Amino acid sequence: MPALIVGGCGGPLSTLDVAGPAAGHIATLWWVMLGGSALLTLLTLGLLALAFRRGPRGARNSRLWIGWLGLAMPSVILIALLGYALMLGERTIARPSSNVVTVEATGHQWYWTFRQPGANGTIATRNILHIPAGQPVDVRIASADVIHSFWVPRLGGKMDAIPGLTNILRIEASDPGLFEGQCAEFCGLNHTANRFQVMAHDAESWAAFQRGEE
Repeated sequence: MPALIVGGCGGPLSTLDVAGPAAGHIATLWWVMLGGSALLTLLTLGLLALAFRRGPRGARNSRLWIGWLGLAMPSVILIALLGYALMLGERTIARPSSNVVTVEATGHQWYWTFRQPGANGTIATRNILHIPAGQPVDVRIASADVIHSFWVPRLGGKMDAIPGLTNILRIEASDPGLFEGQCAEFCGLNHTANRFQVMAHDAESWAAFQRGEE
């Protein structure tokens, strides 16, 4: 059973099998929230066990159990989790930087197109996004028809593609590789097939791609 549970944490669309710093922040928050929820669950079960064990004689101490253990302690845990989530959220915001690569992603029914500057002009691709490894990438996300959602679980969070609006999501791959992405918002009958890939290049391969040699 433990092997099956651990096996479910991996795979091409796993948010826990991280391959970049933005995805790492999200996975860390997931583990922290899991720990906090487990602590709250144990506290609740402990209070329930004490209630059955003490019976009516424990009624005079109800203020202690309800006030301190029932309200104060969960509040402290929840506030700590919220503060930690806000701190990590600040780290994942797309901030100005001198080495950020900017690409455009457009969701369609049911495919994705990508545009980015190259050495000889704009490079357009379909269902595969090319990025440099080890470098932050700002994805400018838009939609050509209905609401979609851009999501590469191993590289970062997800962001909606809304008609008439451009959203920006920062992703980054720590090492070269091929990563799976998908639309995370129901967008029609072929929604499940609305997938794409992200190819993270090393320096040499990235230079060749920008020259149009790949």
